[in-house]
This record gives sequence, C-alpha cells and structure tokens, in this order.
Amino acid sequence: ALQAAQELGYLASLAICNVAESSLVRETDLVLMTRAGPEIGVASTKAFTTQLAAIALLTIVLAKHRGLEVKAEQDLVKQLAELPALVERTLALDGAISTLAEDFADKHHALFLGRGVLNPIAMEGALKLKEISYIHAEAYPAGELKHGPLALVDDDMPVVTVAPNNELLEKLKSNLQEVRARGGQLYVFADADAEIDAGDGVHIIRMPAHATAFQAPVVYTIPLQLLAYHVAVLKGTDIDQPRNLAKSVTVE
Repeated sequence: ALQAAQELGYLASLAICNVAESSLVRETDLVLMTRAGPEIGVASTKAFTTQLAAIALLTIVLAKHRGLEVKAEQDLVKQLAELPALVERTLALDGAISTLAEDFADKHHALFLGRGVLNPIAMEGALKLKEISYIHAEAYPAGELKHGPLALVDDDMPVVTVAPNNELLEKLKSNLQEVRARGGQLYVFADADAEIDAGDGVHIIRMPAHATAFQAPVVYTIPLQLLAYHVAVLKGTDIDQPRNLAKSVTVE
C-alpha cells in the first residue's frame, strides 16, 4: 500500500512502529518509534497501546500547529503522563478478569460493543479473543446493533462492552437494555461513576479510576486484552504462537 502511494505521489509518509528494523520503517520518509521493547507474542498487546499513545502525542503536536492553546496542550500532555499509573491500577483487575474468563471458555461466539472512539477498542478486544483463544468474536458499533448483530444475541452469546463515563454513556445504556431484552449475557467494563448495576445476566467490572476521553482508549484496552489472555489459558491454546498466524505478513 505504501509503495502504491509512493507511485501515485504524496506529500510524505510517516510510520508509527515498534521495530526499528522493519521494512516499513525503511520505506517511509518519517518515523515515530514507540519503543515498547521486544514483543514475543504474535498477537500484539503493548505495541498496540503504545501506538495509541504515539497517535495521541502526534495529535497534540498537529493541534498545536493549528492554534491549540498552551493551557489545553499542557492539560493533554498531563493526561498522557498519568497513563502509566492508570494502567497499573487497571492491571490490578487481573484476578477479577480471570474469574470472568471462566464464562467464556466453552463459548463459540462473542460480540464486542463500543461507541465513538471506543469502538476500535472493542475491535481490538474481539481480535485478541479470536487470535489466541480461537473463539469467533466480532466487534460492532453499539449504535448499529439493529443493523445485524442483534439478530445473533441469545442467552448463549456473551456480549462485552466498554462503558466510560462520557457523552455517549446514556445511549450505550440503551443499547445494553436491547441486549438484555433478548437474553444476551452482558460483560461491562464500566467507569466507577457510570451507574450501571450488576444483576441477572449483567456482569460488571468496575474500572479503578475515571479515565478522560483522551485516556480511555488505552485504559480500556488493557482489560479486554487480559480477558482474551485468561480465556486462552483456560482453553490451553498457544498464546504466544497462535495457530496459522504470523507476526509479519510478507505475502499479499
């Protein structure tokens, strides 16, 4: 794709990458290294979250060039600097997520939901689950449920969602009610102030701290990756080397 773009003509290319020896790094004009360190497993985890942080930094720099006020810039940088502590607190949920994973070990399908910028995070959760546990998992924008996925929901379909306390929370709650009305089993990673209660068919993991909209993509990625890991452990699959997958794809 990059070579095709070069042939068509472009201003410049930028690679956000964790491996300095990557062919992508050699081919691009500009490089932003994430410096996450070696990642042994085929299914990337820290490479993904550090790319999110790198994109956030790039966004701040571009916004600064387009008139972002100094105070706003400082606030966004401060939020990024808080991420390591937030991630540490989120990792403390490992035990609770391990218990939750027991509900998934004998399932064949799972649905992941997210709204707004958290929809790609739901996609990451679904990808990790299918990659390392071999459970068919799909992600869908929560607001689009009635365009297809809702037809699949029944009492044997676990539905995982992330629920930060943002401007889309009330709409997300409405989507969750749709799922429960059809017997779907809900697994919600919810902000402490989201006011979503556990109950019959509703399993809540309370996130340890409020994450801002800028922090939420990184913070909510962690529990979804942990869920996939623990399900894979229970199923006894090869977590570092999943079948049929490769770290780098070298064929078209």
